[in-house]
Amino acid sequence: MPAFTLYGARGSSNTDRVRLTLAEGGIKDYEVVFLNLQNGEQRSEEHIKRNPWGKIPVLVTSGNLTLYESRPISKYLAKKYAIPLLPADTDLEAVALFDQAQSIETLYFAEPAGKISFEKFLKPILGLPVNEAAVTEAMRSLETFCDVTERHLNQHSYMAGDEFSLVDIYYIPLVQRLFVCGYGEVITGRKALGAWWERCINRPAIKEMLAADKAAAPAAFSKKS
Repeated sequence: MPAFTLYGARGSSNTDRVRLTLAEGGIKDYEVVFLNLQNGEQRSEEHIKRNPWGKIPVLVTSGNLTLYESRPISKYLAKKYAIPLLPADTDLEAVALFDQAQSIETLYFAEPAGKISFEKFLKPILGLPVNEAAVTEAMRSLETFCDVTERHLNQHSYMAGDEFSLVDIYYIPLVQRLFVCGYGEVITGRKALGAWWERCINRPAIKEMLAADKAAAPAAFSKKS
């Protein structure tokens, strides 16, 4: 019996955030159940019992812990399996800087990048019209974020300091999605930010998972014009 089950969806950046964490830790003793979001399986009565918000991912352990939201799931797994992605609890400065970096990702990156992904990736799949004004507004916020982050990365190798951490993993799925949507220049057009991205995606476990996913669903990884 696997240690836990991860309920997610193929192509879901939130699901991939958890999968990347597990890949970094080399954790394989789990089951993945992919829900079909287009068919509304995330809103089924069975899934609502796991997550009352009707979203993915959800983690259910063999000990009957049910946990949802990708970042808390990732942090729980990193701690449970001692994956070296978190600062030591006794290093209060490092913990504070990690928490700060985590807040920056959630507040200043995930919101505009997620909006671009929704408009330019998900809506075309669903046959819905793209709100170009929303994309333009999101791009303005994203450009500001990237300018500030470029200055940070001129001084540090990674988002929470000089060591690769869980915060860097938080970014990877949505940055990958920006490339798919044709907005990769916002990352590669900045020297320090582009170098950070190369360091992240060339980590062996991450490189292996992204390559496997691309081979399994190449259309989801191809650049859009």
